[in-house]
Amino acid sequence: MVRPKIPRTIRKKAKATFFKPDSVSLSGLEEIVLLFEEVEALRLADFKGLDQKKAAQIMDVSRSTFQRVLSAARLKTAKALSEGKAIRIKGGEFIMSPRGLGQGVGRGRGRGLGRGRMGGPFAAGPGGVCLCTNPECKNKTPHQVGLPCYQTKCPKCGSPMVRQG
Repeated sequence: MVRPKIPRTIRKKAKATFFKPDSVSLSGLEEIVLLFEEVEALRLADFKGLDQKKAAQIMDVSRSTFQRVLSAARLKTAKALSEGKAIRIKGGEFIMSPRGLGQGVGRGRGRGLGRGRMGGPFAAGPGGVCLCTNPECKNKTPHQVGLPCYQTKCPKCGSPMVRQG
């Protein structure tokens, strides 16, 4: 049985999700799909210039997993650029870090008050709301007991949700 993929933590979603070569029509244009976590790996390593250890900590993955995600992203990008293919950014298993949205101090990387701790104000209690991570949407829905907000999608835009106290 295959082990389930652990969601990667990303701080910033790409503003644009489709790129195509100039002077090439959309009909018949092949697409390469980059996952959101692959774009985040490119952003952290190549744009921000972080070393792989620090970038892996930010994405809440091992350094070797970060290396695999980064290598896949670079290969897909190089293929699209050298072969004149479009790039579409979509999908993947990820959660948005509240630190990337300017909320809180980010203790525990957006998953409560630390690993292995139970209870506290963000336990699966009856109160609270789930907040859409899309800064343009900001939809709020009542929290459902027993279902973590990060496992639900926004009913309006489909983005992941985070718990709001």
